Amino acid sequence: MTHANDHTVAPAGADIDWNAAADGFDDEPDHGLRDPETRAAWADRLRSWLPGSPADVLDLGCGTGSLSLLAAEQGHRVTGVDSSPAMVDRARAKLAGRDAAVLCGQAAEPPVGERRFDVVLVRHVLWTLPDPGRVLRHWRDLLRPGGRFVLVEGVWGTLHPVGIPAGRLTALLAPLSADVRVERLSDDPVLWGKAVEDERYAVVASV
Repeated sequence: MTHANDHTVAPAGADIDWNAAADGFDDEPDHGLRDPETRAAWADRLRSWLPGSPADVLDLGCGTGSLSLLAAEQGHRVTGVDSSPAMVDRARAKLAGRDAAVLCGQAAEPPVGERRFDVVLVRHVLWTLPDPGRVLRHWRDLLRPGGRFVLVEGVWGTLHPVGIPAGRLTALLAPLSADVRVERLSDDPVLWGKAVEDERYAVVASV
């Protein structure tokens, strides 16, 4: 793989038809979290990344809402945002009856007005955006003082790798946070429903 460099190796994700992908999105073990062991593994990780007391969590690019649901089940107040109406419909169905709302909008410019949050949670979205540094600065402005980023990213593929290496993401966060922690996720096959060899990680950064 060529992901050891310090550059984002991602084409823009705008050419992916996420509405068309919605029907089969939850078939991936780490998307639908249908396997109890995989679901429990993500719940444990999320519990370690999110505040211990109820917090306002903004889940950007929430997809069908699997992580939003885990956060809501842990007592957090969740606002999910996704650009795909089909994904939003599925997320709203999952989160029905919870202290949660799902909005249709762009992750880079979420339609939350003047609201501020304790956590900006993003999984596998930043790599699809053309200017991740600018996006991170905007997301920081959505956080309350003492808030945190929880960013799950990686680099996938061999011939044409896509993603954002951990070194690049931590460099982008350095001006925004004095407390950046990287947690490797590649070594836990339960999270993905299979063994993986590529770079997968989470970054927790306080602001």
